[in-house]
Amino acid sequence: MGRRAVKAEEVDRKGLMRESYVIEGISEPECRSIFFDWALSLPAGQDARDAIRAVLADYGSRAPDHPMTKVLTEGLVAAAPPKRRGGRAARVGQ
Repeated sequence: MGRRAVKAEEVDRKGLMRESYVIEGISEPECRSIFFDWALSLPAGQDARDAIRAVLADYGSRAPDHPMTKVLTEGLVAAAPPKRRGGRAARVGQ
């Protein structure tokens, strides 16, 4: 049995993401601030990547050029699990 798809309204209970998309002239730094507040308010155990995907599918799909869509897309990439480093790179610190 697969996982149930998450809906934007389930992970955006405060409406932070929804409102960010309707603020006229919102900047990318403002979107980043809203994103961090939203991410910190996700329910315990909520997978952040699933939540970001849900918001992008709903709000972002209607506004692909919006700064919040860019921030969410970057957040999805940043939330990717780290890749294993093998060989010498794994044994020697940076």
